[in-house]
Amino acid sequence: MNIQTSLNKAGYGSLIKTTVPFNADIYYSPDSNPLPSGGEFRPEAREYTIDILQFLNSNNAPFTVNIYPFLSLYYGNGHFPIDYAFFEENGGENKQPLRDGNSVYTNVFDANLDTLLWALHKEGYPDMKIIVGEVGWPTDGDKDGNVNYAKRFNQGLIQHALSGIGTPKRKGMIMDIYLFSLIDENTKSIAPGNFERHWGIFEFDGKPKYELDLKGQNREKGLVPVEGIRYLEKKWCVLDPYASKLDFLVDSIDFACTLSDCTSLGYGCSCGDLTQQGNASYAFNMYYQVYDQKDWACDFNGLAVITHEDPSQNGCQFPVMIAHGGSSLMLHGGIMDILKKALEVYVIFLVLLQLNLEG
Repeated sequence: MNIQTSLNKAGYGSLIKTTVPFNADIYYSPDSNPLPSGGEFRPEAREYTIDILQFLNSNNAPFTVNIYPFLSLYYGNGHFPIDYAFFEENGGENKQPLRDGNSVYTNVFDANLDTLLWALHKEGYPDMKIIVGEVGWPTDGDKDGNVNYAKRFNQGLIQHALSGIGTPKRKGMIMDIYLFSLIDENTKSIAPGNFERHWGIFEFDGKPKYELDLKGQNREKGLVPVEGIRYLEKKWCVLDPYASKLDFLVDSIDFACTLSDCTSLGYGCSCGDLTQQGNASYAFNMYYQVYDQKDWACDFNGLAVITHEDPSQNGCQFPVMIAHGGSSLMLHGGIMDILKKALEVYVIFLVLLQLNLEG
């Protein structure tokens, strides 16, 4: 409210709107009507939601919601038909259209969005503009989080959003959506699941993970990769095949994964089929790359060794990090370098200050 008031006073109120992003769990369909037309705001949050709706409406601002069909699948306990997460009308024997009066739903995105539209309608805001602030599909970290599904979902979503078909509740709507996300976030909390670190459309180095036609014409057109990337030397840290004392192996893997990202090792993930030796090598290498390929970062009680042979296998990529900046996987090493430079500058400053005082 403060921000919008300031914008209004500055004369920008008609051009710039403030909004509040909601998770899709702010609304639901009760057991008495478990269809989109039963949509209403949850009782425990309704009072606050109505206050925000009144504010948004008074400024002609949009309602922003984050919708994740993947989470419907992930938390569906195996009972959610996966084809219903995508946008093909005919997508498999388990994809039966959901009928709600005269409305027919063939994907969970439309059903979810219309549940919100019905909730808004019941509160007196049937025409409020909607922005989908976050929507996407992870490419790793779960058996259903993979590149093929991510491409299938995002491409279908783009075509659907740009088609002008809208939803059964609001036909002809051109959807305003923001794909989540640009790149992976390797230090994001994985409390909901390992997939939380793998929503990126691009790899950490700016390479597209899959082809995606942003114009919605369903053309096999690749996204433009970042150019001029400089990588560290092509070397990896792996488990020494001749290591005999493996007493500290499990602890070493845990240590490496605590300070790097090993979410690709989970069940059904891109590196989920590795042997114990492969798991150790992957963990060791991730730690080694995080710390800028320092020699001391490839020891692990004498269990690790540096190799120049790429250990990647069966779709499991052992990455080599970029040489300077741009990679969150270099966060720890990057910060240390910055701190060292800052300390050097500070010491020089103190010396100059002392000389100035003595002079």
